Amino acid sequence: MTAGYRALRESAAWIDLPARGKIRASGEDRARLLHAMCTNDVEHLQPGQGCYAFFLNAQGRILGDANILCFEDHLLLDTEPETRQKLFEHLDRYIIADDVTIEDQTERMKTIAVEGPRAAEVLAGRGAPLPADPDSWTRWGDAVVVRTDSTGAGGFFVFAAGAPDVSGIPQASAEDARIVRIENGRPRYGEEISDRFLVQETGQLRGVHFNKGCYLGQEIVERVRSRAQIHRLLRRVEMDTPDPPAAGAKTEQAEIVSAVFSPALGKTVAMAYVRIPFSEPGTRLDFNGVAAVIVESTRKPADF
Repeated sequence: MTAGYRALRESAAWIDLPARGKIRASGEDRARLLHAMCTNDVEHLQPGQGCYAFFLNAQGRILGDANILCFEDHLLLDTEPETRQKLFEHLDRYIIADDVTIEDQTERMKTIAVEGPRAAEVLAGRGAPLPADPDSWTRWGDAVVVRTDSTGAGGFFVFAAGAPDVSGIPQASAEDARIVRIENGRPRYGEEISDRFLVQETGQLRGVHFNKGCYLGQEIVERVRSRAQIHRLLRRVEMDTPDPPAAGAKTEQAEIVSAVFSPALGKTVAMAYVRIPFSEPGTRLDFNGVAAVIVESTRKPADF
């Protein structure tokens, strides 16, 4: 059990996220365009607010996700490394007669996360003004502090042109963060979420506003909602083995999309798309001879 892993679970640690994409949208039509392109309500965001949203294709498949932050003169998309270029090209393709300019600002902006149950205490102790609401942001000198996290452990992203001072805070490695993220049942686009899946299958409905009107892929989202036509759900699974199965391992009941050995639990924790009849917490599965059980995520989406 590394010091970074322990800090993420018990106190606070910082995580370097250098490759997270940053796409800046400016122009009079920026909110209207993004509102029509994603699953959440962008048009009603005020400066200091933000939201989490999916971007879909016309078939309702997930092209990517992003934290969308509202500034006085632009909107900023914070997205996974895997979707930086894809989302930029996707948005650019739909700018026709709109007064919208998009810029990739990834190389100009560093991202670190401070996460864990004491993350707020640690940042506040350094004088950071903390945003109150999920996905909202505040200025901290030349930096921006966003109430969001990558592991499900709670915390904040800090965007800055230079490297923020994290001296005295333990650093968690990418592998530490991945283990805690999967322990907490927090999916990430590029691993548990991809264009294979529909929004409702991921369970991340905090990213969807069901009354906002038309957007690309909305017809499929609404059809699934009204008819309850999904056959699988992303679930957290605990398995009685020290040997995590590979992504893609399947049974008739479930398909593993990520798995790690949890030092804290002494067993494997996985995320899997589970067929609806077997998806309730407490349901026991036999995964190719290994006993497994569906468990609740340790944090609800509202806590993220």
